[in-house]
Amino acid sequence: MTITLSMVTTDSTDPTSLATWWAEQTGARIFETNDGYYVMVKGGGLPVVLAFQLVEEVTPGKNRLHMDLSTQDLDAETDRLLAAGATLVERRGDDNFRWVTLADPQGNQFCVAGVSEAG
Repeated sequence: MTITLSMVTTDSTDPTSLATWWAEQTGARIFETNDGYYVMVKGGGLPVVLAFQLVEEVTPGKNRLHMDLSTQDLDAETDRLLAAGATLVERRGDDNFRWVTLADPQGNQFCVAGVSEAG
């Protein structure tokens, strides 16, 4: 028997606005809203569903689970995400492999790595 990753869920005090932001950034769409309690995003460049779950308050501190995304033009994508409301946490890596840690508008950290067309 095997299991398959089908969804990544993020706690949020405002799931609809965060789901909207992620849908815009990935070219995906919101396909289920559940009265704003559990908002789901799919399509675009996403290999799995992203879900945003309403909570009274988010767990303090750095999130223990984060998304790793990739792009062929790391600098341009980083600039685009920053202009869209992400915040820069840190630029990382070396000449062989670079990535950027960012935070979405609600402070959830995620990474974007540069990959070659062959990679």
